[in-house]
Amino acid sequence: MDHMNHTPMGADPTHGHHHTEAHPTTAHNHGGGDSGGGHMGMSMTFNLDCHNVPLLFEGLLINSPGEMVAACIGVFLLAALYEGLKIGREVLLRRSQVNVRYNSMPVPGADGTVLMETHKTVGQRMLSPAHFLQTLLHIIQVVVSYFLMLIFMTYNGYLCIAVAAGAGMGYFLFSWRKAVVVDITEHCH
Repeated sequence: MDHMNHTPMGADPTHGHHHTEAHPTTAHNHGGGDSGGGHMGMSMTFNLDCHNVPLLFEGLLINSPGEMVAACIGVFLLAALYEGLKIGREVLLRRSQVNVRYNSMPVPGADGTVLMETHKTVGQRMLSPAHFLQTLLHIIQVVVSYFLMLIFMTYNGYLCIAVAAGAGMGYFLFSWRKAVVVDITEHCH
């Protein structure tokens, strides 16, 4: 005698039918609007929503165009200050450098002559207040960069534009302080 399983597709033969609908307590959406198709979480496509847009923390939702404008201003400033922090760390690092040494070495010139190249070597002490400050600023920089990444990953067009525009403005405002080292003995063109 042939025993066949006459259980309908999608049903669990040991526990009855498999239920695919979510209970109201588990269907609560913590990550933004339901994009259709029954997927919980944030939408994974770019959008221009101004309602029920999560911003970094649970309970921090943008629910109106006015709140979106305020959030975009805040995100813009955060991105601009992030760029300033990166440049500021470089400036502080240059100011705190110690153990400056100059090393000269002979380099053959194009016409058979010998040229002397001088290289500046700098260092920093590990157990110095400047290094501790750099470490703290590095931690802040990493945290802020992840915040900006997570904001961009909301896929909200307004917030993405605010991140990009803030980074651009910050670079414009602060990058001119960045020192450019030009080696006048450079021979490669």
